[in-house]
Amino acid sequence: MQADTELIQDKIYEELRKKYKRMTISKSEMSNELGISNSTLDLYVSKGIGLPNYKKLGTAKNAKVIFNLVDVAKFLSNTIKTA
Repeated sequence: MQADTELIQDKIYEELRKKYKRMTISKSEMSNELGISNSTLDLYVSKGIGLPNYKKLGTAKNAKVIFNLVDVAKFLSNTIKTA
């Protein structure tokens, strides 16, 4: 089971890497990946729940938030339901 999860995680990571061609994605890109609105993602960030690890670049309330693709792939591999 562990190996299956890691295989799925690797596949998700590779797809994200091909799609974005970089190691991090923005909040709007993350909301697209999750299929939620930007405002819902902002709510999750403010509450600190329901998201993979992220980095806030600065201390301002509206500081840019980025998500590392490795963390996104790990998060998605644990939340995607398979048959």
